Amino acid sequence: MKNVIVLLLGCFSGWATQAVELPLGADVQGLLSYAREHNPEFAAMRYEAEAAQQRVQPAAALSDPVLRAELMDITNQGTNKGASLWPSQVGNTRYTLIQSVPWFGKRDLRQGAAEAGANQAQGRAAGTWSELAMQIKSAYAQYYYVAGSQKITGDLFDLVTQMEKVAQVRYANGFAAQQDAVRAQVEQTVIKTELVALDNTQRQIVARLNALLSRPATMPLAAPQRLRGIPAMAGLEHRAALEDRIREHNPDLFVDEAGIRASEKSRDLVYRNRYPDVALGISPTQIGNGVREWGVMVEFNIPLQQEARRSQERESEAMLAAAKARKEATANRILFALTENLSGLDAARRIESLGSDSLLPQAKVTFESSLSGYQNGKVDFAALLDAARQTLNARLEVLKAQVDAQMRLAEIERLLGEEL
Repeated sequence: MKNVIVLLLGCFSGWATQAVELPLGADVQGLLSYAREHNPEFAAMRYEAEAAQQRVQPAAALSDPVLRAELMDITNQGTNKGASLWPSQVGNTRYTLIQSVPWFGKRDLRQGAAEAGANQAQGRAAGTWSELAMQIKSAYAQYYYVAGSQKITGDLFDLVTQMEKVAQVRYANGFAAQQDAVRAQVEQTVIKTELVALDNTQRQIVARLNALLSRPATMPLAAPQRLRGIPAMAGLEHRAALEDRIREHNPDLFVDEAGIRASEKSRDLVYRNRYPDVALGISPTQIGNGVREWGVMVEFNIPLQQEARRSQERESEAMLAAAKARKEATANRILFALTENLSGLDAARRIESLGSDSLLPQAKVTFESSLSGYQNGKVDFAALLDAARQTLNARLEVLKAQVDAQMRLAEIERLLGEEL
């Protein structure tokens, strides 16, 4: 009997931590490193950002010059020569080389708009990574929770198995009814059902993680070993500092700010369209085998359609106002989400502290008291079983609080655009 009791109480011992890092899946950092290299969505956004960067230099470049050749009097009328298309054998040939030149400042504005567009693409790539990293961190936290729940539920199964042995010993000695052993067997079946459900949930989470990592859904992952530590700065008392970091590093705000700059450049460019673009040309004329005449040309468009330009200018002003309003709305949404998640993180840490310091020790004392009472015939088996459930449920509450804190931290880091 004493050995059985020792086994019962030993079921509540903590997990042993491993210092050796296991393969992919053992910790979240390994998953993040793998995803950064292999996730196709993030790769697509990186390539789009690279493509946008390559648009900056061409935006300020002059257009290609145009060469025009005009063969005059190809029939050679009034001469003994027949018709010809050879420059030296026609009346004369005029060559015109034309280069279009935008009005002063337009090229710089186009380049500025392209740079802002490249910054937007970079911000969207960073936002894609922040979202992907948050999903991986959250999924890993759930993966850890399911693995921990399987361990805790397995401990409960072992505990109930030992309790069944105690009940059988007491029944054999005439101190308890056979119903106690049967009740333990029923509880074991219930626990097996819970383990099946947890196994199904684990397979789904592994498939989700593999999808985020761009791996086949059924590929195995190593068992999760540890959660990340919660940084000291992740708390309500550091809200102001976190808000400052969000304004500096949040990808969505970065994209909106780049959008404002692009709208400003586009607006200024529209106003510059009040002035004409210029085309400059040089025109040598060939007669026979030599160039006998030279000419120059200047061409410019006449901005007569003023009403159309006024509409374009009003459009550009409206687009700029929309970009500024969009950034303000994004900031409000992000700061609300920050407050919500900081509050949730604080609550999760307090729940974990209460569970570890109060609920779990109290549940253990209750179980030990119930076990002693059952041995003395003062507590029935149902009360003992309920005390065992309470102890394991307390462990689950602590684990749940830890995982919830990790998910809140992942969301806060998504808002920051970087890890704490």
